[in-house]
Amino acid sequence: MTTRKRILLITGMSGAGKSTALDTLEDMGWEVVDNLPLTLLDRLLRTPPAGGTDEGRPLAVGIDSRTRGFAADGIIRRIQTLRDDPLYELTTLFLDCAGAELERRYSETRRRHPMALDRPAADGIARERELLAPLRRDFGVILDTTGFSRNDLQHDIRARFSGERGATTTLLIQSFGFARGLPRNADLVFDMRFLRNPHWDRELRPLTGLDGDVAAYVAEDPAYAQAVAQIESLLLLLLPRYALEGKSYVSVAFGCTGGRHRSVHVAERVAATLRAGGFSPTVQHRDLATTPKDAIEDRRNGRP
Repeated sequence: MTTRKRILLITGMSGAGKSTALDTLEDMGWEVVDNLPLTLLDRLLRTPPAGGTDEGRPLAVGIDSRTRGFAADGIIRRIQTLRDDPLYELTTLFLDCAGAELERRYSETRRRHPMALDRPAADGIARERELLAPLRRDFGVILDTTGFSRNDLQHDIRARFSGERGATTTLLIQSFGFARGLPRNADLVFDMRFLRNPHWDRELRPLTGLDGDVAAYVAEDPAYAQAVAQIESLLLLLLPRYALEGKSYVSVAFGCTGGRHRSVHVAERVAATLRAGGFSPTVQHRDLATTPKDAIEDRRNGRP
């Protein structure tokens, strides 16, 4: 049986991270082509790789509003042709970002927006967003990079596309603190603030959910065993369904007030349970390195 060629098409707002995504994929061993007119894609696919190059390498193609002959409707038709072709396994990724953040990035780098060379960046951003709207609606994966650093985006791309083939769902389990905002790209969010808080134990406060004493303290909560077991049961039910529906990436987030104790421990426990169930989750602790702050805990827990 012939192995289907894996192709990833990446587009999105200028400044949202396409170059970083393509660089990361290239470092992971992908063949990468940027700003290729899709009229030339067939020729590229028919061309054998250079000597010594693995013909089975997946291919990532970057397209944007600067690509020669760019036309959203034409791109969508070409994408549908590739989706219908049994020789290819196609994934589409749209990188989005809030306008204010894009303006900040352009101001910080002192670069001009490609669609507003002689006008404010905001004008180019608005024009490009309108131009790309049909692609955003059609693309399968939408990744909002507004709160991402370059390192965050690199980590996310590696987590999504590190598998040799795209047939399985990439699973991210993360912890976070509500005091510092929700994760932008979480599919499922579970609030762990109903559990007893180790922050109010002076000996446990400097520790984290990775420490055994904190884990034992949280696990002593009367609601812990049943609640976490039900969450695990739900995930074991839902994750295979996501895979059957072709969802290539699922992010599950566990939150507590500061993101250092309860959410960290529960994320680690759930990840271990999912591994035992045959899944391969990547675990991230977004706020683990933050400094404990009584003021945040007081305000979030209604203390005077």
